[in-house]
Amino acid sequence: MDAPPDEERRGWRLNRFLSALPTGAKLFLILSAALLPLALIALFAAQQTTRLADTETRSELRVAAAESAHALGIELIGDMTALRVALEALDADPADAPSCARVQGVFAEQLASGARFSISDRRGRVLCGTTRLPPIPITAPPPGGALAVSIAPQAGLALAITAPSGRLRATATFPATALAQIARPTGFVPPYAALIVHANMRLPLEAMTDLGPLDRTETIGVPVGVDGLLFEMSTRSAPISSPMIVAMLLPLLMWAAAAGIGWFVVDRLLIRPLRDLRIRVATYVPGQEIDSAEARQSPAQEIRELGETFRAISRTVASHEAGLAEGLVRQTALTREVHHRVKNNLQVISSLINFHSRGAASAEASAAYASIQRRVDALAVVHRNHFAEIDQGRGLSLRSVIGNLASNIRATAPEGSGLSIALDLDSYLATQDVATAVAFLLTELIELAMRVQSDAAIRLSLKPGDAGGKAVVRISSPALVDSDRLHAELGEGYGRVVEGLSRQLRSKLHHDPLVGAFEIPVNITDRD
Repeated sequence: MDAPPDEERRGWRLNRFLSALPTGAKLFLILSAALLPLALIALFAAQQTTRLADTETRSELRVAAAESAHALGIELIGDMTALRVALEALDADPADAPSCARVQGVFAEQLASGARFSISDRRGRVLCGTTRLPPIPITAPPPGGALAVSIAPQAGLALAITAPSGRLRATATFPATALAQIARPTGFVPPYAALIVHANMRLPLEAMTDLGPLDRTETIGVPVGVDGLLFEMSTRSAPISSPMIVAMLLPLLMWAAAAGIGWFVVDRLLIRPLRDLRIRVATYVPGQEIDSAEARQSPAQEIRELGETFRAISRTVASHEAGLAEGLVRQTALTREVHHRVKNNLQVISSLINFHSRGAASAEASAAYASIQRRVDALAVVHRNHFAEIDQGRGLSLRSVIGNLASNIRATAPEGSGLSIALDLDSYLATQDVATAVAFLLTELIELAMRVQSDAAIRLSLKPGDAGGKAVVRISSPALVDSDRLHAELGEGYGRVVEGLSRQLRSKLHHDPLVGAFEIPVNITDRD
């Protein structure tokens, strides 16, 4: 199935983006994409090791916290149960001294560690226990209700109960040191922090010191079982130490280092020498020798061989260029010689025609010889100008060709004919073929004007054309105005010759019969 247009467009954009990147950037991206999974796997393995250590620490902490919460629950529930029994006995008989003695015996060990209890009536008279308790504010619960709990961070934990009759109240206080001693787990070596939480009140029992910004802790909360009391215990988990940071970052550093080293090596061994070699090849001038010194110093053997190959190619090209230049010089000399001989031969022919015209038996024969001589002179003018311009190779100057042609025609005109030729020529360059056709065309038209009117006044002009790369050759004369004589001469042969020359110029010859003008656009190469 064909891909959807959107996918094709995205694929085209991706290919265009990748093709626009330098080779070094492409290499870096490819190495990064290839090595990134390995770095992620190593990073995941390091994280798994850390998670396993954290799981083990959390398991040990959960066991220790459960043991401490259980010990606190047993102690507090036992103490408050004994206190409740004594409270109910004294509520029934305020003089029941044995019950007071039994609860004092239960609290004997806690009393040594700072715990206190008191059973008093509504007026505050103490019936059993300590008369002065630590300053822990606590509200007495309703008669026969549950325990009342209060925490003072500096004083400790206070528990209170009220007798079913509501006449007596019992309060027990436990300092943080005593509770910390009770809650200390057995066999738990690492330092830990412990506290008792009730609602938004917290009583610290143990504290961990020297916690740094990179230290991590694990915390477990276990219910004590006494009116919503919660025992929280915290300990250090695997710290974010420098070895751990190195273990976490090392895969990423190795990934970046591998991609960077790969890019650096390929850039130095391949890309940079190729870039320098490309610059030298791009700035290479035919005839010179490519300097591959930097390529020869490249560590890559293939680059050195490529540089030597370019150097050998440049030597071959320079040798061929020298041969071509020498051949061009010889060819130019031969061409000059050919044109020189053609020019000389045309001059000899012109001289022979002139010599025979002097011995002609009639005026018609002399005129025929003169007509032939003018055509030979037209061709000679083109060869003479081409011989003069052959070294420059710009083309022939139409202004010079037409000017020399007009001078030759005036010189070969019959004596007393009264022929006049006026020139209005701009400077343009054309090829030899165009110049030859223009010279013959003008010769034929001037000859036509002279046949119609021997004393014709002729004007020749060369001006810019309407289209680029064109110039307009124009010949005007009263002798070329539409007339029977003009039609007769055109019908005798001039018309076919002129039409053939216009086809050779690949343009249409326009005739204005009212003004007496012929004009034709011709191709030019440049301005002179």
